[in-house]
Parts: sequence; structure tokens; C-alpha cells
Amino acid sequence: MKKEGVLIVVVAVMASLLEIIDASIVNVALPSMMGNLGATLEDISMVITGYAIANAIVLPVSAWLGERIGRRTYYLGCILLFTATSVACGLAPNLATLTVFRILQGLAGGALLPTSQTLIYEQFPKEKAGIAGAIFGMSVMIGPTLGPTLGGYLTDTFGWRSIFNINLPLGLLAFFVGAMVIFDREKDPAHKEEKHELDIWGLTFLVLGIGCLQYVLERGESEDWFASKLILFNTVVATVSLPLFVWWETKVKNPIIDVRLFLKPIVSNGVLLMGMVGFFLYGVVFILPIYVSRTLHFDATQTGMLFIPGSLLTVAVMPWVGQRMYKGTNPKWLIFVGLLSLEVCLYLMTLLSPLSSKGEILRMLFVRGFGMAFLFVPINSSILSQFKGIEMGQVSGLLNLARQIGGSIGIALIGTMLNKNSHQNYLDLSTKVSLLNSNAQSAYYSSANGLTQKMSDSLGMASGNEAALKSLYGRIQNQVFMLSFKQLMFLMMIIFAISFIPLYLLRFKEKTNKVVDAH
Repeated sequence: MKKEGVLIVVVAVMASLLEIIDASIVNVALPSMMGNLGATLEDISMVITGYAIANAIVLPVSAWLGERIGRRTYYLGCILLFTATSVACGLAPNLATLTVFRILQGLAGGALLPTSQTLIYEQFPKEKAGIAGAIFGMSVMIGPTLGPTLGGYLTDTFGWRSIFNINLPLGLLAFFVGAMVIFDREKDPAHKEEKHELDIWGLTFLVLGIGCLQYVLERGESEDWFASKLILFNTVVATVSLPLFVWWETKVKNPIIDVRLFLKPIVSNGVLLMGMVGFFLYGVVFILPIYVSRTLHFDATQTGMLFIPGSLLTVAVMPWVGQRMYKGTNPKWLIFVGLLSLEVCLYLMTLLSPLSSKGEILRMLFVRGFGMAFLFVPINSSILSQFKGIEMGQVSGLLNLARQIGGSIGIALIGTMLNKNSHQNYLDLSTKVSLLNSNAQSAYYSSANGLTQKMSDSLGMASGNEAALKSLYGRIQNQVFMLSFKQLMFLMMIIFAISFIPLYLLRFKEKTNKVVDAH
């Protein structure tokens, strides 16, 4: 690879990491932001929701925008806008200003992933698609792991504003290096003079459909789903806008997204497969920190550190997977190994208990890390290698969007089911806990006798009996959580098993190690 190619890969990886890390780095800083800005949890959550919605809107149209504006101008402009809005977020004096700049940051960040992916693929010979996929996959995997850990450290050490300000030197470095080496893709001479009119209606339907859908998925649980008129309104808008978008794009001459791509089984099945990967990836990252905080009493930084060893395993195995593809291994077998590993990971999570050790959790995360290495590289490389030009850019955007939407669905489903199952399990258990039950009676009296008056006073209790009741209630709550956790893991196992269907239906027209020039 030429020196310029190496620099382009470095810039693309940096831009990808900036975007992915910023999607999760804010989560651990929310309590500090609430105190500093005087906001409630519901208010401050719009900082995350606004970013996710803006991101989802831009992802599928990134290739179209890059083709219309020019890839160099579009990509470098988005890096500069992302950096500028990051600094603006760090300087924001109030919540309203922070939310506005966070949305603008999400709009700029939405361009970075798909464009970075195609830039990386262009720098490698056709037969080394797997290596290109490994490089991009490592940035996708490292980002969600590094985000909470880095966010926790920066917030505890320098304050919450530092999680945005740290993007300034990295963003400027990526911009100036990118300005030296990134140029527009040479267009097919037959299409140089072609004029593209702005598809206003297509863009409108897309923004309304994806934006409202993402809002429903992000805010549904906190607003009690369809009990909220706003959630109901957004659901109706998304349900109407998305079919209208598909219908309209089949009618116009120059669509924003060529929806006919979904008629190709490799696109429809690939998008569904990547959506299921996002469902698992973000779902586990959402539920596992809740588990370790309840059972091992980990703080945010310790929880983030827990994910690092498994992610390092992913980074170590990805190049090997890329080499296997280079040597002609059928990518469907590699993907099968990955999906099977994630099913094993979910099964191991059903075996966790309040007595599980950190070692058991790490072993489960190693299985997860091993499986993820077998998914991102083969899925991206094998599917994108079937396309060229702007089509490759559009498919890249759709795959990234599918991963994000799948992750939002996973988080929404887990949050809703955890709440619902917890209520039901509490009702089931509480009916069996009374002094008429010999086990409950034994637990109550042993706790009451074991708690001294001094300990009761220090806990703010009037008597040892009251302390015993509090202890018994805490034990019930722990059991309720573990029952709900196990039920959720079994449910995720069943849902994730669906991913074997699109894998079986994947069909390749060309050799998957052949990658052509992309957008």
C-alpha cells in the first residue's frame, strides 16, 4: 500500500472512532451533566436521543450526499463540523444549547462511518477485502467498549465538558491529514455530465420516517410507550412516511436511496443479518452493566474495563479472519461460527447468578469477543464486494443504519421487558413471602436476631425487626432482578436464532474477495 493509502486508512479509522465513541461516551457523564445544568434525567436524555436520531437520518443518504457535493468536500466538511460542534457542546451554557449542538454533531457524524468504510476498502487490492473489513471492524468494536471507560475517566478527572473537548485535537488532526490525501472518486465518463435534481419529497419522507422511528425506539420505554401521545404520534408518522418513501423512490429518476437494491437477496438478507448483530451488540452492552452494578457493585469505570479484554480478543482475531477470507474460505462458514459463538454467549449469560464471579463474566465476554470477530469482517466484505461505485456506498450506509436500528430495537425491547417482567416476578414472589411461609419466617427471625440495636440505629431503623424487613425486601428485589435477567437472556437467545435464516439465504454472484472501486 502506498504512503497516501496508509494515511487515508488512518484518517478513516480516526473518524470512525470519533463518531462511534461519541455515541456512548456521554452515557456515563449524565449524572454530572444533570447536576451542572440543573436538568432532570428525562430532559438530559435528549442529549443522547437527539444524537442518535440525527445519526440515523444521515446514515442511509451519506453516499448520495457525497456523490452530489463531492466526497472530499463532504467528508472533510463533516469532520470539521463534527469537531466544531463537539467544542460547542463542551462550551454549552445550558441544556437547550447543548441539545442543539449535539444534534448537529450527530448529523455530521452520520457521514463518517459509511464514507470511512468505503475509503478503507478502496485502499486495498481486490483480493484483500477481508483485511480492509478487519481494519474497519476493529474500529466498530473498539468504539462502544472504549466510550464508557474513557467517558468515566474524563468525567471523574476533568469534568463532563472534557468528553467533548477531547475531540478538538483529534478532529483537527484527522481534517488536516485528510485534506492532504483524500480526493474525489473519478466518475464514470458516461455519467460526468449527468445532472441530479434534489429529491425534496424523498428526503422529507426519509427524515420523518427514520427520525420518528428512532425517537420511538429511544424514548418509548421512558414515556410508557403508547400511553404517551407524542410516542403515538411519532409511531403514526413513521408508519406512514417509510412506506411513502419506498413508493416515491421507485418513481423518481434519481432517488436518494435506490430501494430496488432490497430486491437483491444479498442486500435484504445482509441488512437483516447486520440488524441482528446490532441487536445483540448493543443489547448486551445495555443489560450487562445493570447486572454487574447490582451483583458486583461495579461503578461505570470498572464496568467499562470489564469489556476491554473481550474486545482485545476481537481485535486480535479479526486480522486472522481477514486472512482466511483472503485464502478463499467461504464467508458463510465464518459467519456461522460467529453467530453460533454469540448464541453460546447468551446461553452462558442465562447461567449467571448473584454468586457469579468476575472470572465467569470475563469468560462469557471472551466468547462474545471471539464471535464478534467472525461477523463484522465477513458480513461487510462479502456483501460490499458485490457492488461498485455509489451502489457500494449506499449499501454501506444501509448496513450501518441496520446495525444502529437493530441496536435501538434491542435496547428498547430489553428495557421494556425488564420492567414488565420485574413487576410480574415481584408479584409472584411477594405472595409467597409471609410469616406463614416457613422459609420466609426463618429468614426474617434470623435477620432480626442478628441485627443489633446499634446497627439498627445507624441504618435509621426503629428496631431490629424493621431492619430485618428491609433486608428481606432487598433479597426479594435481587431475586426479582435475576429472574427477569434470566428470562431476558432466554428471550434474546430465541430472537437471535432468527439470524441463521438470512445467513442461509445469502447468495453471492461473484467471489467475495473481489472488491471494486467504491464511493
